[in-house]
Amino acid sequence: MTEAFWQKKMSTYVIGDIQGCYKALRKILKKVKFNSATDSLWCVGDLVNRGPKSLDTLRYLYDLGNACKIVLGNHDLHFIAINEGCAPARGKDTLKDLLEAPDVKKLSDWLRQQPLAYHKKVITNKGEENFLMIHAGVAPSWSLQTTLDLSAEVELALQANNYRKFLQSMYGDRPVRWCDSLKGYDRLRVITNYLTRVRFCDEKGAMCLKIKEGLNAAPIAFKPWYEYEKLTPATKILFGHWAALEGFTGKSNIRALDTGYVWGRELSLLCLETDIIVKVESKSG
Repeated sequence: MTEAFWQKKMSTYVIGDIQGCYKALRKILKKVKFNSATDSLWCVGDLVNRGPKSLDTLRYLYDLGNACKIVLGNHDLHFIAINEGCAPARGKDTLKDLLEAPDVKKLSDWLRQQPLAYHKKVITNKGEENFLMIHAGVAPSWSLQTTLDLSAEVELALQANNYRKFLQSMYGDRPVRWCDSLKGYDRLRVITNYLTRVRFCDEKGAMCLKIKEGLNAAPIAFKPWYEYEKLTPATKILFGHWAALEGFTGKSNIRALDTGYVWGRELSLLCLETDIIVKVESKSG
């Protein structure tokens, strides 16, 4: 890897789950000489929680303005729900500094305006390529347009005047699979679970949300969600959430970016234009 690579103009970088590990975020961006005036930073979600500096992380990403594109992860939604009084904090949460910050409302409201799926065409070394960024996964039957349309339904719920009702109802594992006829908060919950929580599902899309381990932990008749998706190769998928994969899917068109920094492993940053990935090892957040 040459220094000239990291000095190229207008690079698009995609970073794995930050989870409040602010020092690692700044370290990896410094390593690639990230310039917010020319470069873009895409975040696959779970910006906060588990790490020690969720407040600093959100403030920094907020200040990047249009240079930063994010999709919401389950931890981001959980933070919003706690802040809005719609859910209790959990024992493993590390959100105290964020929840008590004077600008917490501004940061929470900013997150509520963010999507659960982000699609863009990028000119890479291979030509024009389609990229879809999500936090967790998609249902087997979803097309690219369906994914974006269903994500938009949740986004509208988060931005509506009665958004607290959605936050109160989004927790839960049922319905277990997508059905076009679903309505109301059941519909929104299952969309949210695919986009921010799924790891394993069966061929019909029924999700097993309790298991968080790696591929060897798959229940009988269940596989990783990306074994059933229908979006590739026309669209490349970028996702986080599943640290136990350690960045491996076995599929060149599906990139797992959560490599478990907060759990003592690595933070990963992918340059879309060159398909080169850089990492920093975990010490402290």
